Parts: sequence; structure tokens; C-alpha cells
Amino acid sequence: QVQLVESGGGLVQTGGSLRLSCAASGRSFSPDVMGWYRQTPGKQRDLVATITSAGSTRYADSVKGRFTISRDNTKKTVYLQMNNLKPEDTAVYYCNADHYSPPAFNLERYWGQGTQVTVSS
Repeated sequence: QVQLVESGGGLVQTGGSLRLSCAASGRSFSPDVMGWYRQTPGKQRDLVATITSAGSTRYADSVKGRFTISRDNTKKTVYLQMNNLKPEDTAVYYCNADHYSPPAFNLERYWGQGTQVTVSS
């Protein structure tokens, strides 16, 4: 069984920082792409940032210059450093891991349990 365990959420004031972590477990599991999504009540789950196993990154426009995604392939862990947080960043943040399973390379998607990030004004 593949599991993603998140940590690092909390309550901060505007302009503060948080660092989210997400560790993937499971034998023979090596994520190709890991990332972070966020969701608020009544809204769809939106992509925040992704990173490939080779280190290529992608960010939503709303977080560029403020958030940094990174990963440790040996630990199978992805991080999200969030700086200069704004009230608009308040959401439940979900960790994601994607893997293309051989031999047909079918996409397998796994999700963390979600961690609450609240930014007060």
C-alpha cells in the first residue's frame, strides 16, 4: 500500500512562512512527479506546484516568487516552502504523487490526507 503522510500546516499571520512536508511510503514505489494542490470549501482542487524526479518544477501563477517546491528522492519526500503568505493562501493543502506503472505506463495517482494552512490578516 502506498501512503502519503503530510505535516507542517498551521496558523500564521500575513507575511509569515510555513514549510510543508510529504513523505511517500511503500516498497517498490518511486514517484515520477510529486506536487501540492490546495482546496477551499466550494472550490475545486487547484494545482500549486509540481516537481519531477529530475527536479523540473512548475508553479501556479498565484504563488510564483513566494513558494518553492523541492524533493529528496532517497527519502521519497516532497517539500513546499511557503514565504510571504497571504490570506488568499488559506486552504487545505494536499500532497500528490504520480507514478507511471509498467509495462503499459498507466498513471497511478496518490494523495495525502490534507493539511490545513490558515493565514490571518
